[in-house]
Amino acid sequence: MNTTVLSVNLNKVATVRNTRHLGIPSLTRAATLCLQAGANGITVHPRPDERHIRGSDVPELARLLQAWPDREYNIEGNPFHNLMDVVGSLVAQKLPVHQVTFVPDGQGQFTSDHGWSFPQDAQRLKPLIEQAHAWGVRVSLFMDAETASMAAAKAVGANRVELYTEPYAAAWGTPEVAAQLARFASAAQAALAAGLGVNAGHDLNRDNLTVFLNQVPGVSEVSIGHALIADALELGYEATIKDYLRCIAQAEQLHMVG
Repeated sequence: MNTTVLSVNLNKVATVRNTRHLGIPSLTRAATLCLQAGANGITVHPRPDERHIRGSDVPELARLLQAWPDREYNIEGNPFHNLMDVVGSLVAQKLPVHQVTFVPDGQGQFTSDHGWSFPQDAQRLKPLIEQAHAWGVRVSLFMDAETASMAAAKAVGANRVELYTEPYAAAWGTPEVAAQLARFASAAQAALAAGLGVNAGHDLNRDNLTVFLNQVPGVSEVSIGHALIADALELGYEATIKDYLRCIAQAEQLHMVG
């Protein structure tokens, strides 16, 4: 049975830190607490404007993760902006980076809100995917839940897709949620059939995560930031991580009894 892992996105911790010049809250401290509580990995999205994650944060967290060889470091971003330079620098320093998630966001974009388009983006993505593979790094493409696009993502060389889950989260608690779940399940099935791994992220939280993982097959990883950090403000990192892991385990239990 597929086991879903939890990667914690630390962007929002950096956002709070950047409002002052005191260096708090510490990203490495946040990462350490999350990993100690059982998180399977750390995600960052170093945008060119450094409005949250700064260039100096990326190698600092990579050095931290050297002490956690069973956990993963996922770096998100637009490969046509600064992402490839950031990843290449880590590789040159022999620092860990396990996965890059290519996201087609604009430089001033508020948050990621759409996936890559095929065939339009195929030819320009292909050499960058090949470069990441040459570095020994797994590539995930941030994608809308469009069944027809999954084979194209595989053909261009991706190892995984990250399904953009905001439409599902926005439908939570409404009659539309069933249709969204069916849409995401179909996209995940198409990705798996094409030989891709499936990740998911954006606006997943403790309310909607279990149902999503129960209904959408084969999700290898969820990357969660905003909701998780908001929960940690109230519950603390340890209790929050353990509750997200509980949500994941509950989905797996439902698979077993279902």
